[in-house]
Amino acid sequence: MKVWGVSVSYFTGKLETYLRYKHIPYEMEPPYADAVRVRRMAGAVQVPLIERGDGRFMSDTTPIIQALETEFPARPVMPQNPVVRFIALLIEDYADEWLWRVAMHYRWSYEHDRELLSRILADEVTTHIRLPRFVRRFILRKRQRGGYVIGDGVTDSTWDHVEQGYFTAMRAMQDMLRTRPFLLGDAPSIADIGLMGPFLRHFGQDPTPDAIMRNDWPDIAEWVARTWNAGATVADSVFLDDVPVDAAALLTEICETHLVQLEANARAVAAGNTRFAMTVQGCPYEDLPASRYRVYCLERLREHFAALDPASQAAVKALLPSPQAALIWTDDVPAASNYDPDRQAPYNQAIKVFEANPVAEKFEWLRRLGRAPETAN
Repeated sequence: MKVWGVSVSYFTGKLETYLRYKHIPYEMEPPYADAVRVRRMAGAVQVPLIERGDGRFMSDTTPIIQALETEFPARPVMPQNPVVRFIALLIEDYADEWLWRVAMHYRWSYEHDRELLSRILADEVTTHIRLPRFVRRFILRKRQRGGYVIGDGVTDSTWDHVEQGYFTAMRAMQDMLRTRPFLLGDAPSIADIGLMGPFLRHFGQDPTPDAIMRNDWPDIAEWVARTWNAGATVADSVFLDDVPVDAAALLTEICETHLVQLEANARAVAAGNTRFAMTVQGCPYEDLPASRYRVYCLERLREHFAALDPASQAAVKALLPSPQAALIWTDDVPAASNYDPDRQAPYNQAIKVFEANPVAEKFEWLRRLGRAPETAN
């Protein structure tokens, strides 16, 4: 397999963690120099993508992993118990879609972090661009901070709440890791794999959050290393038969943050709005970009829940007593993304999480000349 990815990318790190654990060999390189062909084959130039030996492209880490699980059944990451499996998938979705804002904030809001990462990305993904290095770094800093931090609701009034999300996640994960090596058992599940997106390549590598984790939360730093190396240390996938009591804090956080965002976003998309506002844990967020892809995430969560037997559905409801969780099993909030209606993912034509990015559009003339990357997280 060829992974089109970037060494400091959120979702490339998630996918690499999975491939390493499954002992699936791959080679990796950035896709931007081959952007025209990649866009034609995959639908969008984003990382990571997988190019198979038969020429097919796979996109979006969640369906990629679900597809590869059927192809490579040894060392599964999906728990056998249906309730534990659903909760693991919910944690993965929270890691993918809520912690993204937190991770991008730490990377691009702090000067030392954005200076370092702009150097790394300029040298890794923009060497084919015929512009001076300092210009390429400027483009990356401006695009990433403007589009994915300031443009995603990180302001003076939300700054503290965004960072609170990092500490709350670590505190809740630490509760779950006190008596076992991984969140839901003796092997990494899709919950651990999902959380490696933000925790490996952002919180575990970017200077500011890495120092916080290393100095104040060493148990979480150990979990990152343990999950990255699980392919060499874990002999078999053994998961819990029930969702543990110590998962309560993380599930509460998911309900109060991620599900609030999914609901507000779905309402905005249903109303035809491109921006929306929401209040999360008492913190008002304004002018957020609506995402059709995140409506698709809600659709998939509802599909997973609907596939459970009645007893398992009742067990999930008991684990998620927060009122926000009703979003998953009721259709009061419409969720019709019109994305991948035939469920062909990961072999469908991909879309970006944010299809419209005003800051990125300012650099459209550079992209048309093949002189700027489409995305780099």
